[in-house]
Amino acid sequence: MDLLHGITLERMLKELVDKLGWDHLGYLIKINCFNHEPSIKSSLKFLRKTPWARAKVEKLYIERIAEPRKQDQLKNNL
Repeated sequence: MDLLHGITLERMLKELVDKLGWDHLGYLIKINCFNHEPSIKSSLKFLRKTPWARAKVEKLYIERIAEPRKQDQLKNNL
């Protein structure tokens, strides 16, 4: 099962910022658009042009949001 199916990059980024904040996100993924005057718009522009950075965001999203959400859903279905 693809945990990213139907999830846009914008949604991933917004959820990560809501959960972690820009400071912690910038600490975990060291890219300038997260550490210097961060915004959703500028970050999306960079991430769409930079595959290695997008891959890091996707990996972090899976680890911190998608996988725990899936585990919670499995527990609730028992």
